[in-house]
Amino acid sequence: MTGNFRSGFRAFLILLHLLTGIAFLISCYVSWFNPITYWYLGILNVGAFYLLAALVLFFIIWVIARKKYAWITVVCIALGWGPIKNLIPFRLPHPFNLQKDSLGLRVMSWNVNHFDILEHKTHPEVKQKMIDLINKYQPDIACFQEMVASDSILPAINYLPDFVKKLNMNWVYYSYNSKVDFDDTHHFGIITFSRYPIINKKTVSYFPHNYNSIFQYVDIVKDKDTIRVFNIHLQSLRFTQTNLKYIDDPTLKNSEDIEKSKSVLFKFRTGFLKRMAQSEHVKREIDKSPYPVIVCGDFNDLPNSYAYNQIGNGLKNAFTEKGWGAGRTFSGISPTLRIDNIFVDPAFKVDQYIRVDKYLSDHFPIIADVSKEK
Repeated sequence: MTGNFRSGFRAFLILLHLLTGIAFLISCYVSWFNPITYWYLGILNVGAFYLLAALVLFFIIWVIARKKYAWITVVCIALGWGPIKNLIPFRLPHPFNLQKDSLGLRVMSWNVNHFDILEHKTHPEVKQKMIDLINKYQPDIACFQEMVASDSILPAINYLPDFVKKLNMNWVYYSYNSKVDFDDTHHFGIITFSRYPIINKKTVSYFPHNYNSIFQYVDIVKDKDTIRVFNIHLQSLRFTQTNLKYIDDPTLKNSEDIEKSKSVLFKFRTGFLKRMAQSEHVKREIDKSPYPVIVCGDFNDLPNSYAYNQIGNGLKNAFTEKGWGAGRTFSGISPTLRIDNIFVDPAFKVDQYIRVDKYLSDHFPIIADVSKEK
């Protein structure tokens, strides 16, 4: 009986190991599947980091048990090696040098979450801390998403000329749709600040012309070089607090739980499909660029996703080049969500990268120093 139990349990572990490996490989190559038909496979990508951890755990179990089934993990990691490097670069942390190279560019991307305007009365210090953080790192180009500001009304809490003055970045381009303004005084959009001249700028908007269906680019001149910088914010999942609570503790005990699960799945599907279309719009504009490009933004999607690969195809990801660990950029839901990115043209090399571990927004700022390839 004991022997039968052991054999059955071993068979169960082998099957579970194989299923974990298959799920992990799908998460690695989910961009190969059309999101319109196979949107649900994108959910595996959300758990890719945990699937990899489970494979490593299985490997350790089989090595300890002196069983040959450890090869399953080895094969899965070998097959998924390229995407794994997008997920978690295997390198040790390296200190970020605050001193900038005069020949390079320092680029920052940050979802600033309204620049604390909702809490300006109760926590006025947060806005100043955010400005201090930006000034500490002195980016040459700063791309912000979810920027709430007024470019014309002086009594506004977030008056845009004040930001220009405090950040000492005189070139700025703010994109927004006035139909979805934050309030009567402030707009809600994406903004790019630059220490170098902006010689051309454009807001790209397409149906339904809402916040996530616009993005911007600016052409910046440094010395004799012109660079096209894209600032994007792809569709979020728009999870409510009820959705987040259900994700933390998913159950199917009653009809209410079933409805909650349907709501979460519907939002996953909607998000995947909208980001697919949005990323294709962005990619078309990238391909039109006559200049080397830098793409910054909140992708609201994970490494190896359709949107990530669509936009990043042919570009270098700053985190993959110089980052380490899981690189989490979103502070909610999971400790492994790296949804903010800086991609650069192959004409650039990434010299250093940092995710600034400061809880001033629901996203962490990311910064990369880049320079021309020699």
